[in-house]
Amino acid sequence: MSSGSQPAFDPAWVRENPNPLAEHYREFRVAQRLLLTGHSHQAWPDRARRGLDRSWTDAAELVDSKWERAFAATERVQEGYRRLLGGPEGPITLSQSTHDLLVRLFSALDWKERPRAVTTDREFYSARRQLLRMAEEGIEVDWIPAEPVDEVGERLAEAVDDRTAVCLVSTVFFSTGEIAGDLRPTLAACRQHGAILVLDVYHHLNVLPLDLQDAGLDEAYVVGGGYKYCQLGEGNAFLRTPPDCALRPVATGWFAAFDSRSRMPEGEVPYGPGYHRFMGGTFDPVSHYRGAAVFDFFRDLEMAPEKLRKASQWQVGRLRERFDLLDLPPDRIRRPDVPLERQGGFLALEAPRAAEIRAELLERGVYTDSRRTTLRLGPAPYLSRSQLDDAVEALAEVVGR
Repeated sequence: MSSGSQPAFDPAWVRENPNPLAEHYREFRVAQRLLLTGHSHQAWPDRARRGLDRSWTDAAELVDSKWERAFAATERVQEGYRRLLGGPEGPITLSQSTHDLLVRLFSALDWKERPRAVTTDREFYSARRQLLRMAEEGIEVDWIPAEPVDEVGERLAEAVDDRTAVCLVSTVFFSTGEIAGDLRPTLAACRQHGAILVLDVYHHLNVLPLDLQDAGLDEAYVVGGGYKYCQLGEGNAFLRTPPDCALRPVATGWFAAFDSRSRMPEGEVPYGPGYHRFMGGTFDPVSHYRGAAVFDFFRDLEMAPEKLRKASQWQVGRLRERFDLLDLPPDRIRRPDVPLERQGGFLALEAPRAAEIRAELLERGVYTDSRRTTLRLGPAPYLSRSQLDDAVEALAEVVGR
């Protein structure tokens, strides 16, 4: 049973009208709005305000002595992520964005001896843009096709060689929501050739169960964040590194050697223990207070990834079924033939005018988003059955026009 007087989350709640979970999200008005942006920005539970209030109180009362409590909030967020990764060993560093962490990680690699990166053609912009810019400066980037996703791990493995510094791949692709196939061959190839494997789990975490050890991926570096399915809001991105990581990032801030802050280092620049290695400088801890409060909320209502996956699969399945019944012209909009069990937390629809459809849906009060010719409908555990049906009806009206 959940702690306190609140009943534990039941995946069947998403089939009800109204959804009982919506009571915990009153300030975001999730029961009054059609927020199909669950893959991009989920609503924050009302409990998140406790963290924001606590951050203000600590700052006001303690001023510069607030950092002990701020780091306590940081550690609670780190442990929240560790649970979602299956409890693996290895430091977890927090930062404002995954890009911030990727820059520090890339800066630690030996690009002179290994001037090559391997990735897919479906990675999120935080990695894609940075790698494109690095390619302009002479780094060789091999863009491996993500499709078909079931064999992407084997294709990446074949591309890794002794000149490769890093291989980066998403476990769920942000544009289509498809789940990548077995990535153990990729990790084996990286291990053989001395490269590192970086997994982007942003679209995986807290909507699909993930256990790095069970998946055979506990030697991988992992990036992700809480802006989407974790409901933590901005400023809670993370980098998990293997326990034996000894990389020395060139892009480094004074928090990376926090214990040496009272003196300038002499000789080789030192790095602190654990997660400090990839830290930057002074950060705003408010996001960590908020994130810690949300992780507490998920724990108290027993909203585990296994339950959230059941709820998400029913919601995505409902959207698929209702969309198929519309029988809309496929040259205007169509649903790619992806098995439901291979789909992540949102429904991707192919439409040449996806951006226009998104804009017209917004005028009707339906929040979605688009990426080029893909319209993305992302449910969340606080939405009800009728809300999903209303959103699909609005889509039919827009496309019919």
